[in-house]
Amino acid sequence: MARLQIDAVSKMFGATHAVRAVDLDIADGEFMVLLGPSGCGKSTLLRMIAGLEQPSGGRILLDGADITELGPRRRDLAMVFQSYALYPHLTVAKNIGFPLRARRVPKAAIAQRVSRVASTLELSELLGRKPAALSGGQRQRVALARAMVREPGAFLMDEPLSNLDAKLRSATRAELIALHRELGATFLYVTHDQVEAMTMATRIALLNDGRVEQVGTPAELYDRPRSTFVAGFLGAPPANLFPALVTGRDGGLRVIADGVDVALPFDDPDSGGDTAVVAGIRPEHLRIGAGGIRGRVSMVENLGSEELVHVTVGAQRLCARAPRPAGVAVGADIALDVDPDRIHLFHPGSGLRLRRQPAMATR
Repeated sequence: MARLQIDAVSKMFGATHAVRAVDLDIADGEFMVLLGPSGCGKSTLLRMIAGLEQPSGGRILLDGADITELGPRRRDLAMVFQSYALYPHLTVAKNIGFPLRARRVPKAAIAQRVSRVASTLELSELLGRKPAALSGGQRQRVALARAMVREPGAFLMDEPLSNLDAKLRSATRAELIALHRELGATFLYVTHDQVEAMTMATRIALLNDGRVEQVGTPAELYDRPRSTFVAGFLGAPPANLFPALVTGRDGGLRVIADGVDVALPFDDPDSGGDTAVVAGIRPEHLRIGAGGIRGRVSMVENLGSEELVHVTVGAQRLCARAPRPAGVAVGADIALDVDPDRIHLFHPGSGLRLRRQPAMATR
């Protein structure tokens, strides 16, 4: 279908640097998700790829051809917007077929392609209706069908599920995953919702302040975050991050902080003294019981099948995820244990992952 290459693409809005020299290589048939907080530049980057914004610098290539200067209509790309952008006075069939009529495709061919796409997305019985008579999920499928009918090289999607309720969003996620598998097309999908990213993507590009913070599979970003930003963004709740020292003791290394004294899973007989770090531990990797982390329970959140236990440890507040009932009460003194292989270490200045890390086990 299509390979997309983003080569040092930047975008300035006056003095504001919205996108900063982004490099991305999106393989043919990949489901790449651009993830990040509001204002990180992900939608601006997508709009530049679609041709709706002009880059301030860099190149955009589609199957090796430079499309940076081409208008949107001359790019073999289909955009699906957050707002659906359906024509209210047209039927579903005419909305789906609109891109083909704009290209003066013969009526018989339009009818055939609209029918095929409508069948794929289970819209056949709705072709005579207008958008006002459709639910939010049905409108979203019509918007997808309008993009599909063009048979583009790649699909660009800008938070297409954000207007749906939680139940419908979950169902539509499953439909999009199945659709990607069926079409084998390249998908580039923008979202701020990490659940969408983790469940749908073959790879995630996590953006921060206009830059790509990390690119990898969902498991790679979650299990081996490149920085404190990645560790703190992914996860609900995110990783516990706290300042600590790595110090040598009895031929091994330990992570030390107020209320924290836990071993690291490697020896270091030549340790030259204490090293300042930021330690990171995901809530599900903290176990309630005997261990080297001691504190007092400050809050317990009941999530149904599990509980989040918030523990004040020194000046820090750590969160542990445990099956319900966790069996602890607010105000109780408890100990937490952690598998040494589950401790992440980051540089306290740059926030980047330190080169020497525990060997992460498979989740």
